[in-house]
Amino acid sequence: MVDARAFGSLLSAVRDLPDFRRLLAVRAASQFGDGLFQAGLAGGLLFNPERASSPWAVAGAFAVLFLPYSLLGPFAGALLDRWDRRAVLIGANAARVVLVLAVAALLAAGARDLFVLCGALTVNGSSRFVTSGLSAALPDVVPRERVVTMNAVATAVGATATFLGANFMLLPRWIVGSGDAAAATVIGLVAVPIGVALLLSLRFRPRVLGPDHTAVHGSALFAVATGWAYGWGAVRRTPTVGATLSGLAAHRMVFGINTLLVLVIVREAGGAGFAGLGTAVVFVAATGSGSFLANLLAPAAVRRWGRYTTATVALACAAVIQVAGASLHLTVMVACGFFLGLAGQMVKLCADSAMQIDVDDALRGHVFAVQDALFWMAFIAAITLAAAVIAPDGDSPGLALAGSVVYLAGLAAHAVIGRRRPAN
Repeated sequence: MVDARAFGSLLSAVRDLPDFRRLLAVRAASQFGDGLFQAGLAGGLLFNPERASSPWAVAGAFAVLFLPYSLLGPFAGALLDRWDRRAVLIGANAARVVLVLAVAALLAAGARDLFVLCGALTVNGSSRFVTSGLSAALPDVVPRERVVTMNAVATAVGATATFLGANFMLLPRWIVGSGDAAAATVIGLVAVPIGVALLLSLRFRPRVLGPDHTAVHGSALFAVATGWAYGWGAVRRTPTVGATLSGLAAHRMVFGINTLLVLVIVREAGGAGFAGLGTAVVFVAATGSGSFLANLLAPAAVRRWGRYTTATVALACAAVIQVAGASLHLTVMVACGFFLGLAGQMVKLCADSAMQIDVDDALRGHVFAVQDALFWMAFIAAITLAAAVIAPDGDSPGLALAGSVVYLAGLAAHAVIGRRRPAN
């Protein structure tokens, strides 16, 4: 049970930080739109009776959606550490409104999956600009001693908004149906919350979100071209960041394996329509609920045990929980999704805190972009490898057990890297 006085103190602290409240508002609107868009796209492509989806098609869809930006993200991170982050938020949100409507038009026209996915790729690229920019800007509007707590608050707000957006999708989907025209209607609705995020972004004063200075001199082209080098360099020099990112990568790989298992099992059970989509959303919702709980527990855990121990315990617990998923019963997998969401989010919050506290503001955008790239590259690599070996009906308990091995590998990497001394 949450202590009422602690909760009241937290609300008071949030009220005392007006720019942080604005940041929360932008995050809530933006991530509600993200949740609605991703769920709407899944419904329009993977659970659409007019379109077919094999395990390879699912893996290919995720690869087209996220791999290009994952490779280019650290270059974009250089811009977050060079340009006014307020301007980046405004420009990215404006682009998202236009691009979302373009994807809706492609669906309405019955365009091939590849064209729809390429359009969605541009939406996700702009979305990652917003997400990384909001995370990188948080220490500029929050006192250093409150970064861990306020990061948990911001992540909780974002996770809740994404969860609500994904589940809200079921309402228009139920009303308008499951064909291409219906999918276009759902995607078109995404422009509303993103438009709200755009208007809210305009409320910030110029430069209030940083960066205060830049560590990358020369032309903007040079800054972009060296984005990977500066981002990975900062990660290597900061063991607290490298350790938690290795654990986070392991978690995302396991999430990729579990996602493919659930999607294939649901579709093979005859759930290609609304019922199947609802089951998949329940799995994602369970994972999101676990993540939300982690946002409430993480600040106290970090204060009591520290970031290193908190992440270590979370990864060890995840390795054990994943074994239960080998039963391949959807109810058990949903329950595992909840607890794995809790463990994985604990690791992510430790990683976020390490980047926000231990990395200089001039390189923080670079490092958050590296995290974002690693986040999706690990997911795509795992889901692609799983697609190569998964049984046609999804009956592959060995894949779930392989997830436990991946968690143990992440735990080992976290232990080794976390004990290194920071580079000068």
